[in-house]
Amino acid sequence: MADTSADTFDAGRLEIARGDITRLDVSAIVNAANEALAPGGGVCGAIHRGAGPGLAAACREIGGCPTGEARLTPGFGLRAEFVIHAVGPRWHGGTSGEEHLLAACYTAALELAAGAGVASVAFPAISTGIYGYPLEAATKTAVRTVREFTRTHDEPTRIVFCCFSPADTEVYRRVLAGEA
Repeated sequence: MADTSADTFDAGRLEIARGDITRLDVSAIVNAANEALAPGGGVCGAIHRGAGPGLAAACREIGGCPTGEARLTPGFGLRAEFVIHAVGPRWHGGTSGEEHLLAACYTAALELAAGAGVASVAFPAISTGIYGYPLEAATKTAVRTVREFTRTHDEPTRIVFCCFSPADTEVYRRVLAGEA
């Protein structure tokens, strides 16, 4: 896939881009990480491959991250200066605190970005891959949480929701537009 498609929706500080998160022109990208911060599949694997072995070494040094929290590392070989590793929940039907944990990991990632002076950050659809979180429910939580954060924080000034597929992009567009 090309670097990214044109933004499909822009709501002030919040944007949608479709493409490869590792190729976005942002200060930090968020990794949909596992608790061990180990290289995995999907977006996590792509980020680790793009960053090179230094990222895995930095993650091993951190020693892990509980669900609902986030950790910051350098971007190593990526375009982005930083990688924020946010651990979202596995989906268990919505009755095990998943929404709270998902919101918490978005907030933690944004707090790390703001604390590091990050001007722009890109998020994947955390927990919607192998963790099984339904995309529309996860998108609503992500957008609501990010909007709440931006009401009380000036940084990051640009927040991108990066989608890999056209179908995912459309869900984010509808939620950001208030249609879902």
